Amino acid sequence: MTVSEGATAFRFEEMLDAIAGESQQLLTAVARSDLEETVPSCPAWSVRDLAHHIGEVQWYWGQNVLAKKAEERSGGQLTAFPDDADLLAWLGWCTYTLLGALREAGPDAPCWAWWPTPRTAGAVGRHQAQEVAVHRWDAEGVEAGSSQPLAPGLAADGVPEFIEIMVGEDVHALPGSVTLTAVDTSESWRVTGRPDSAGSGRSSELRATASELVLMLYRRLPVPDSAVVGDPMLVAALLALADTS
Repeated sequence: MTVSEGATAFRFEEMLDAIAGESQQLLTAVARSDLEETVPSCPAWSVRDLAHHIGEVQWYWGQNVLAKKAEERSGGQLTAFPDDADLLAWLGWCTYTLLGALREAGPDAPCWAWWPTPRTAGAVGRHQAQEVAVHRWDAEGVEAGSSQPLAPGLAADGVPEFIEIMVGEDVHALPGSVTLTAVDTSESWRVTGRPDSAGSGRSSELRATASELVLMLYRRLPVPDSAVVGDPMLVAALLALADTS
């Protein structure tokens, strides 16, 4: 599915540090915003909606990690949303429960997930690091020009993580291959559809920083023509394979 050149592993402790740091930055962005304001990169959400979403997600995955059941979903009873006055404390608590669960379980513990494999606490931690980083970027964007890029190491792991988890087996529908090149980390990933698919000889390359690549994959940033070498429709086809709503 992917070929990575010069990549370094994103360790479990780095995932936990990323979740903690990105969650704190998201909390800071929420604290300085009007909760009624619309999030520009997620126009269906207010700042309050975004805060509720990330808190609920972190609490929910923490419950699944603690259950250590790969084939059975846990945490069916979702945490109640707080009053606005308690929102920041609630957000911090949800992050605390997720991080505590991940540390207690360790990366190899079984855990239910909506993707087929791997169903481990480590895979959940990896995905949650990406989810909170992207939503932190969303939250900071409420104040125009304030969104900071994802850290290079976190973003460099986010590119293959997106393909493996968000695209998954749907990659077989890609009518060719797309190489994603991070110009700041000198890493690249080749994403290839099934060999016998129509037009499988087609190829394209998308060149940007690792952070920009992740944000393009999650449809937070547009893909400029200047970033594409080769067939731009292949890049569009790749972006269409994942539901990022």
